[in-house]
Amino acid sequence: MRKKHTLKIGVDVDDVLYSCNQHAIDLLSQERDLGGLSIHDINSWGAGSTESVLDERHEYFSSPDFVKNQPVIPGAEEFIKKLSEKGEVFFVTAVGGTCMSERAKRLLKDFPEVPERNIIIGSRKDLVALDILLDDGAHNILGSCARYPVLFRRPWNNNLTGLLAVNGYDDFLRLVDQIRGNGAEDIPSLADGGVVCLVGPTGAGKRELAELLTKKHGFVRPVTTTTRAMRDGEQGLYNFTSKKDFENAQDRGEFLEFTVYGGHYYGCRADDVSTIMEQGRVAVMPIDICGAIAVKNAFPGRCVIAFTDRSRRAVLKHIIGMDCTEDEKVLRILSLDSEFRNREICDLIINMDGGAEKGAAELLEDLGPVK
Repeated sequence: MRKKHTLKIGVDVDDVLYSCNQHAIDLLSQERDLGGLSIHDINSWGAGSTESVLDERHEYFSSPDFVKNQPVIPGAEEFIKKLSEKGEVFFVTAVGGTCMSERAKRLLKDFPEVPERNIIIGSRKDLVALDILLDDGAHNILGSCARYPVLFRRPWNNNLTGLLAVNGYDDFLRLVDQIRGNGAEDIPSLADGGVVCLVGPTGAGKRELAELLTKKHGFVRPVTTTTRAMRDGEQGLYNFTSKKDFENAQDRGEFLEFTVYGGHYYGCRADDVSTIMEQGRVAVMPIDICGAIAVKNAFPGRCVIAFTDRSRRAVLKHIIGMDCTEDEKVLRILSLDSEFRNREICDLIINMDGGAEKGAAELLEDLGPVK
């Protein structure tokens, strides 16, 4: 009998398992008598919105005492226990030479499921061969040789789009299950209500397919909340709000999923989707893979993730013709390999080269009866 492959799963430490930036900000606020600062004020790794003040937090990162006393993020210990049941876990962490021993001691004490030999300390994460890597550092994800580099969403990496990303531990555990099964789970019945998440690269026809399904086949599209300005003809299509109000709602756990495109937040409230499902109807959501995993985690057994597949040439032509900045076009093009790879972990693949009508017919055939 063929031996089953055991997944090798790498997990970053700072701001994934231990509070790093917020802990440094708290210490800095105490020393400088500052108030009201949080990780939401960090909009890049180097400089935050209050630049010179927030940048001083970096001085703590090279202190052994800081590493020794970093708080464990709530839920991290249980997360590693569950993750260790799904594969072989490695800690992949970068700290200075004087902090290495303190980092290793903390990890062995707080996470005894992971053996000492699986603690990898060094800044060259791009050399570590893994099946999956979870990291909040954009440079580590973009340069990783892991088969599935997964971004752990934090305020300083919100400008990245198209990457495999998660908002929390439960989302990552669900993603690992998807990868282990390569989307091979039985397709759940949505006859009594459910949700279909449409994922795929920009220009693959997600929105066209969603619009057709709502107009002709009785699907319902939940209203998305966004921080961007309203465009002509969008009255009632979105809930428009400020970035601050969005972040407050996010902190209260109101969003089922959220993502960032072009510097603007987009999110869907869990109550909106639940209401549709309680009516026995099917919600349809054009969404990124991060959001789709979050939705599937919230509604296990009632969610289907469908990948909208289209030729790379057609997708590139669409991106080039988009009305957006050149920087955003470049980001979307650079993320295409990651986006196309996502089809390996979806439940269904829908060919969109023939247009939305053919795509809808294929999806409906795969789903079976729905209201």
